[in-house]
Amino acid sequence: MTLVLDAGALVAVERADRDVVALIAADRRAGRVPVTHGGVVGQVWRGGGRQALLSRLLASVEVVALDDSLGRRAGVLLALSRSSDVIDAAVVLLASDGDHILTSDPGDLVALAGAADTYVELIVV
Repeated sequence: MTLVLDAGALVAVERADRDVVALIAADRRAGRVPVTHGGVVGQVWRGGGRQALLSRLLASVEVVALDDSLGRRAGVLLALSRSSDVIDAAVVLLASDGDHILTSDPGDLVALAGAADTYVELIVV
């Protein structure tokens, strides 16, 4: 099982949300590496010392490139789901059946996961 992080999860870490931090820490202790993509990082990263918690988290997360391949696959998923958020589509594409996605926006991700024919558990943060 992989823990996939969307922007809401990163914002929760930045705000020192204890539940989210504990969930990610438990995943790391189990030897698993959470994953996100560069577009999600771009949604929340503003630089500076006030993002020290986020910076520390990102050092222990696999950040996948939002490259041509992932972008094209996200575009196809958007067409299938009749939605328009490429960042959310790419988050769903990082997940496989049985994975968990930490999100503050479950509504859009449910539709995208359905269109991708991927069973994921959405954990609302």
